[in-house]
Amino acid sequence: MPPDESENESYIAQVRLVGDIGQGSVKQLPGFRKGRHTVPDSLSPATQSFFARIIAERVAGEGEEWFQRAKTELKTKRKELTLEVTSPGAMLTAKDFIFEISYALEPDDPGRFGGQHLLHDLRGERVGAAAFDRLFAGLFNEIVFDLTKGVSVEEVIDAVEELDESGGMTVDYPADCSHCVLRVAGVEAEVFCDGSSLRMTFPRAGGPSELIEAFATVRHAFRLSKKTPLAGLLA
Repeated sequence: MPPDESENESYIAQVRLVGDIGQGSVKQLPGFRKGRHTVPDSLSPATQSFFARIIAERVAGEGEEWFQRAKTELKTKRKELTLEVTSPGAMLTAKDFIFEISYALEPDDPGRFGGQHLLHDLRGERVGAAAFDRLFAGLFNEIVFDLTKGVSVEEVIDAVEELDESGGMTVDYPADCSHCVLRVAGVEAEVFCDGSSLRMTFPRAGGPSELIEAFATVRHAFRLSKKTPLAGLLA
């Protein structure tokens, strides 16, 4: 029997679905003017401010496109959906979810940039609805868990290794136990834990329902353990 939830300590502060937009070259952005602008070669407040200016047109266009798609697909009214564009990002806010577009210069190569889609603050019955899944189909490949406090990687490893093999959970880790990777039978995603965060990474991008369903399976496997912190980690 799963342990009583009241006996477990919850470590999760917030859950976010994350999808990679991909990378691009700064000099290919519409706002970049050859002969006038210089490609950034370092990260600084000045280069980040410059990046925010030259990507503003792209961000505004994508934000408006997502607003129109969400309005049409979800059949929202004016007061139920708002768009805020603050380059290099944009935020679409509804009463039961927040969707963000976020761009940044690549730390290792400031001449290029990367972007992410983020979905969080999910509430109500939105997840599982056909229209919601159509809107965000094939967009996310990670679920990121912000932890309220750190967790001992060694304790997580020990808890998995003490489980009966029939539990279908395995764990890999380096000699220094700086992190561990957990796998649950029947779930393609891997769970990466470094003590300060948890990240479920999927081999291919999917919609919200697909990722949440896999998360539920992993959470159930965690809760089969009577060992804290594992049992309470995804409670």
